[in-house]
Amino acid sequence: MDFQAALAYLDEHMSYQKTGRIDSPSIEPITAICGALGDPHLSAPVIHVTGTNGKGSTVQMISRLLAAQGLTVGTYTSPHLESVTERFKRNGESITEEELAEQIQAVAEVAPLVGQDPGYFEILTAAAFRWFADIAVDVMVIEVGLLGRWDATNIVQSQVAVVTNIGMDHNEFAGPSLEDVAREKAGIVKPSSAVLIGETRPELIEIFQNAGGATSIVRGDDFAVTSNALAVNGRLLDLRTPTTIYTDVYLPLNGAHQGDNASLALAAVETFFAAPLPDDVVHEGFGEVTMPARFEILGRQPLTILDGAHNPFGADTCATVFFDDFHPQGRRILVVGTLRDPAEMLAALRADEFDMVFVATAPTPRGVPVAELAHAARAMGCDDVVSFDTVEAACERAMEYADGDDAILVTGSLYTAGAARSVLQRRAN
Repeated sequence: MDFQAALAYLDEHMSYQKTGRIDSPSIEPITAICGALGDPHLSAPVIHVTGTNGKGSTVQMISRLLAAQGLTVGTYTSPHLESVTERFKRNGESITEEELAEQIQAVAEVAPLVGQDPGYFEILTAAAFRWFADIAVDVMVIEVGLLGRWDATNIVQSQVAVVTNIGMDHNEFAGPSLEDVAREKAGIVKPSSAVLIGETRPELIEIFQNAGGATSIVRGDDFAVTSNALAVNGRLLDLRTPTTIYTDVYLPLNGAHQGDNASLALAAVETFFAAPLPDDVVHEGFGEVTMPARFEILGRQPLTILDGAHNPFGADTCATVFFDDFHPQGRRILVVGTLRDPAEMLAALRADEFDMVFVATAPTPRGVPVAELAHAARAMGCDDVVSFDTVEAACERAMEYADGDDAILVTGSLYTAGAARSVLQRRAN
């Protein structure tokens, strides 16, 4: 099986990506497949990360800190922007197409032998575990794909279970309350797990503390950001953990919320080692963090920003950083394609404060149709709304239209961000 054949095999198994539905959530298929592969998910200790927002950034920070300490780190994330290989990393470097094809072939061969027909995410998750076992990583950092309890990643026995925060997300599978969502995410906690809790609401903290972990470490009580200042192309942080205060830590990511993610990541890595980290490791690890499509600045004239905000909480955070940290002085152009309720997403993005709104259908079968998105934008009072057949076309027009004083924000989902990134990079440079 070559890489193109592997992609074709994946495409044949994309039920959730196409419909947004899972008929019978279960970890039995992935358990059976990984069992036939020799249980590669048990080949190294695991830091397992769930939450509604901030998972991707927190996972990258944890991985960089571990690598700076000298470990070989396998990192598994989702979704990807431009290539599926981005989901699998060894010390920050993506798997090659040949390596990934080899791993997917192994999954494809063993699945029918154990009577399973796995889905897209199950295939990739099993492939990730097998690759990490093959290359003998020292630790795996695994991002949950969907909630927690029934997620394919949840066959691991994590030493550290990390919860970023809780919001109303994936309510087709959990709800209707935040407590219901929290209980599903708390399903990743194992008896072996130290539970790092980034959530701050007492009723939700209690759910994670009572989930059966070995111990719990809570934002505010045990770790915090004590100083979070705007810096050139990032933040300058003071971080408190259960053992240490780390000062003047530079993080090359935009938005005050990334300081919260940093404090959680640092506390998680300290917990993994059961010891403080040397200052040079902390500064090196955070200094190496990169997060494509997380308020990523791709150009300065015009200011061109890409963000993968995919739910109202993330969209509100994105808008806050855009308007409050960057104070765009010229015309403000929003390019948006989303999978969520368009009125709710546009309100969170403060779309009516933009001078122009360019709308397109996010490039996924679950994308909100462009006509519906345009109608929602006009209904909330956006004066100048233009529809495009594709995200790429909307980005091309935005870059043609904008001059050096203007600001372009492209957002709404990671699918939108993935389609936009190559266009924006080419035009911005």
